[in-house]
Amino acid sequence: MTRFLNWLNPFRRAPKRDREGHMTLLQHLDELRMRVMRAMFGLMIGTAIGLTVATPVLKFLQEPYGREFTVLGPTGGVVAYFRIALLIGAILSIPLITYQLMMFIFPGLRDNEKRVLLSSLPAITGLFLVGVAFAWYVLIPPALGFLEGFEPTLFKPEWTADLYLSFVSALVFWMGVAFEMPLIFFVLALMGVVETGVLIRHWRIAIVGASIAAAIITPTVDPVNMALVMGPLLALYIISVALVALGGRIHRARLPAPL
Repeated sequence: MTRFLNWLNPFRRAPKRDREGHMTLLQHLDELRMRVMRAMFGLMIGTAIGLTVATPVLKFLQEPYGREFTVLGPTGGVVAYFRIALLIGAILSIPLITYQLMMFIFPGLRDNEKRVLLSSLPAITGLFLVGVAFAWYVLIPPALGFLEGFEPTLFKPEWTADLYLSFVSALVFWMGVAFEMPLIFFVLALMGVVETGVLIRHWRIAIVGASIAAAIITPTVDPVNMALVMGPLLALYIISVALVALGGRIHRARLPAPL
């Protein structure tokens, strides 16, 4: 029992490296488990905070809905409440999750790459918030207006709280994640990990990936909702290509001149 609790402990120290800074495969997996546990612990703390502010957030999300949320079951309201608390927790824990990911790959980087990675952490978090704001203020209003007014003589919109909040929360969170993509690609280009040609050659894969991501993000299967999400994702990919080109030029300029 003690060993199991120690395995779950997110505050235990990372496995020690040898004098050359190397670890075995099992030690790498153990460190990955520790980083994941710390990220989950941060998500739990964020969700606990989200439970205390879920009511005002729900009232804010209720404005486009225009009336009291409709639930079709006894637990519908509770599920919707905890869904928003979890969304708040995920947003609050994004900096910690990103930090834990960086710390996992940090030992394998050069000193200049470590500086680039650490300096990008605030910008990555800021871009996530920009993506959340973009989804809420730019993407969601026309999307809801279109969906509510679609063939009004045939369909009467009666959205339940579960369907409405799942649509809004998924769009807000994953658009925030998607907005981090250009900067992440830029940082990788500064490290020399990715090049512009690779992204351009694989544009078909990018389209397929954007369509899959749009299908996952949107809770419905209609092509209109998928297109509303897929368009910004492809635009972010194009921005990523431009930033990778800039990052590649900076990386090549930093390389020592050949003898």
